[in-house]
Amino acid sequence: MYGQQTMDVVILCGGKGSRLRPLVSDRPKSMACLRGRPFLEWQLLALQAKGFFHVVLCTGYMKESIRSYFGEGERVGLQISYSEEYEARGTGGALKQAVSHLHADSALVLNGDSWCDVDVHRLVQFHESHEAKGTLTLTTVAQPQRYGQVALGRHGEIERFCEKEETRSCGRINAGIYVLSYELLAAIPSETHVSLEYDVFPNWVGKGLYGYEGAHRFFDIGTPTSYIQAEREFEDVFQGLSVEHHV
Repeated sequence: MYGQQTMDVVILCGGKGSRLRPLVSDRPKSMACLRGRPFLEWQLLALQAKGFFHVVLCTGYMKESIRSYFGEGERVGLQISYSEEYEARGTGGALKQAVSHLHADSALVLNGDSWCDVDVHRLVQFHESHEAKGTLTLTTVAQPQRYGQVALGRHGEIERFCEKEETRSCGRINAGIYVLSYELLAAIPSETHVSLEYDVFPNWVGKGLYGYEGAHRFFDIGTPTSYIQAEREFEDVFQGLSVEHHV
C-alpha cells in the first residue's frame, strides 16, 4: 500500500467493444468480466492499492450500467466522478470533456480496455524529472501489428509514431497509460470527435512528449483472442489482487 496520491486519474471507458461482441454483448467493453469481476473493477482496485484517491470515469455506451455498479466508489475505496458522453467524441474528445473534473496540474490517464503492470510512481517521477508535457508508458510485445510502434530519441523523447502496417516484428508500443499535463489537456481541440492517438499525440512530438519504457507486462481485452489471453495471464499482471481481499 502506498501513501495517498493527489494526482487525479481518468479512465476512458466509453467504447462499445464491437470486436468483442461475439463473447460480450450485454455490457460496455470495460465491464467485461475477468475472474468474476468487471475488468474496470480490477483496474480501480489496482489504483486504490497504489494509493490513488480520485478517479474520473469517461463513460458513453451503456453508461448507466457503469454508474449503477460503481456509484460514488465505495465498493472500490475510491472517490469516483463521471464525465458522460451523449455522443461518441473519441478518446481525445472524451478526455477534453473530463478536464472540468480535474484538480491537479497533471493527470494519470488510462484506457478502460487494457492494463500493464508499470510502476506508476516511477512513471510520474520520470514525467516530472523530464518536465514533460505528456509521458506515454511503452512496452514491448511480440506482435505489435495491432498497435503500431513508437520511436524514441536518446533521452526518451518521442520522435515518431509508426503506423500499424509499418510493424513487422517485436516492437515498442503505446501501453495506454499516460501522465498528461494540464497544458496538453487544455490544448486538445474541442471538435466533436478527437483521437488521442491520431489527432493529439502526433502534434506534441518535439514539444515535450516522452516515452517511459520498460518490460511491463501488458494485456488488453479488445478482441475475443486478447480477452481469452487476459484471462490466462491475469495473475501475472494484476499482482497481489484477489477476490478474497476485497469486499
